[in-house]
Amino acid sequence: MPTSPGVALKALHQLGIQPVLLNALYRLGLASGHYRRAERREQRIENSSLRQLFDLPEREELLAVLGEVGKVALLAEADEIVAGKVRLFGAEPVELQLAFLGPLAHWTAYETDSSLLSAHSSLFSDIKLLWEPARFGWTFSLGRAFLVTGDEKYAEAFWRNFELFAVSNPPYLGPNWTSGQEAALRLMAFVWAGQIFLNASSSTPERNATLARAVSSHASRLPATLVYARSQQNNHLLVEAAGLFTAGLALPDHPNAARWCKLGWKWLNEGLQSQIDSTGEYAQHSSNYHRLMLQVVLWTNSLLRRNDFSRYSWPLRTKEAILRSIHWLLSILDAGSGRTPNLGANDGAYIFPLTICPFSDYRPVLNAAVRAFLDRDLPGGPWDEMSLWFAVPLENSTRVAEIRQLGDKVYGKDSWAYLRTAQFTSRPSHADQLHLDLWWRGLNIAQDAGTYLYNSDPPWDNSLTTALVHNTVTVNGCDQFRRAGRFLYLDWFDAFRDGSQATDPAILQRICSWHLGYRRQGFRHERTVRACTDGNWQIQDDMLPLRNRGGKKPNILRLHWLLPDWEWSMESGHPGMALRLLSPSGPVGLDIHVTGAEAVSVDLVRAGVMVYESGRRDRSAPMETAIRGWTSPTYAVKIPALSVVVEVKSTFAVQFTSEFIFPR
Repeated sequence: MPTSPGVALKALHQLGIQPVLLNALYRLGLASGHYRRAERREQRIENSSLRQLFDLPEREELLAVLGEVGKVALLAEADEIVAGKVRLFGAEPVELQLAFLGPLAHWTAYETDSSLLSAHSSLFSDIKLLWEPARFGWTFSLGRAFLVTGDEKYAEAFWRNFELFAVSNPPYLGPNWTSGQEAALRLMAFVWAGQIFLNASSSTPERNATLARAVSSHASRLPATLVYARSQQNNHLLVEAAGLFTAGLALPDHPNAARWCKLGWKWLNEGLQSQIDSTGEYAQHSSNYHRLMLQVVLWTNSLLRRNDFSRYSWPLRTKEAILRSIHWLLSILDAGSGRTPNLGANDGAYIFPLTICPFSDYRPVLNAAVRAFLDRDLPGGPWDEMSLWFAVPLENSTRVAEIRQLGDKVYGKDSWAYLRTAQFTSRPSHADQLHLDLWWRGLNIAQDAGTYLYNSDPPWDNSLTTALVHNTVTVNGCDQFRRAGRFLYLDWFDAFRDGSQATDPAILQRICSWHLGYRRQGFRHERTVRACTDGNWQIQDDMLPLRNRGGKKPNILRLHWLLPDWEWSMESGHPGMALRLLSPSGPVGLDIHVTGAEAVSVDLVRAGVMVYESGRRDRSAPMETAIRGWTSPTYAVKIPALSVVVEVKSTFAVQFTSEFIFPR
């Protein structure tokens, strides 16, 4: 939490008293040693086995969905893991590292003394790079390959790495135990592995008993620190609740099994009901965290499908929230590519990667969710594998799912756009009001930069959250919200839409929106997006003074667009610019015209390097230039993009008109 008294009071007011007090309670538990004492009191099992929880798919139906190409891809990835390589965050393979190379302290020590981890910064620049392989998400590739082939090498690879982790990370010692969410994800992977590898010759009774004890230890880590998960009001609570619920079902003879089930079921439902708003958007304002939430739902729903667990069923309020959330994510899906806008924080999480489809493809989760909860179908394909693993029939219905259109989505010819107009009920993770994502023929033309890294050294300390790299207008170099911490924005504001319909026959659809986020600078930002009948798009940004600013110091108004890294050419006009890009589907143009200002400057940055400048402007800070011209498709990966800025100085109203021109 913030240390400044003023910021702390503001956080208390804007976040609400409950999460702040819960976080304070968690900190008190750390300082007092409460969590160490609670762990010593937990009852542990000596010899037990894991109960089978899932209805696994048949080998033949799995092969039918995968096809020969899918089977080859699956086995290639599983063979990489056998050889000691793993694809973190869906990226390129790296060495599978499960041992923390250093002396181990109790997990609470790493929470209270950051120097314990900084001493090992040469081994990993971001704690997530240590945590990700220890989630055991790669186990799902091994298990799928084992079911397809019956080859014992996949089971043995799991057991070999499980035993390495267990020896290197004893219960509650080391940084892999600091996060309850990480423990819960590992727990669920262990439960799944215990069932998928049950009949492997390498799954000896001794190994199975050790796995059951590991599940018990991981579950025992969670209850005491649920206060922290509750204080975050996000995925931590959902994941930890699902982990407890899973452990209680998997270890029915454990003395704490009933308590784990009760706690997990209670907080999972309360979390889903409170974290999904009335439009269906998830509390973290992120497409990837939204998908994570739906995967937790699908995992739990697959447990509920078993007859012997029928005493649990989704409460009506929870189910209604889930239905809204499915429609919301469906509405921002690009059907041709399976991708969505890279909205909000993207930490690369894919907690149950039960698919051969790439990280960026949202169809595996959405198809399974639509079939499970909407009683509808979507077009099938290799992405249907996840439905099999979550026990969702592939032919649940012959009725095609109807997608509810969001008020901030606009359709054009072979194209669509998403305009960010959020009314916040929870804290935002990115300053992205009135950001525009534009898609044409499956290509993300105007795009969101994503996240890249949370915890690295500047400038990569979660810096892609700023409005300066989103497709919107900023004033006087100010961010939209007040950044009060690496993961905390305060003073956020809502954006609003005008529901009037387009009357011009040359316009297919239009949307008008506005916000007062720059009222302290004296401006109201209005954005109008038009999809035209000729296939082009027009985005008009009006920066309107809220009071007479005659004689005042000129304001710096800055329009930014982030575009793909394609071959480009630029022409400066007066006042404005014309950019031409060569896309895989033909030439794309972006013309920007400015009215209301004489001094106009244009620049283009690629991969943190200025490659074009025109007109006079104040030189950008080196840190700002360094983070421009990048896009991060998944965590810890950044690739070049083109960052275009048109900047003006004016004491009066200014209008930017951007036109995206596509081949007819």
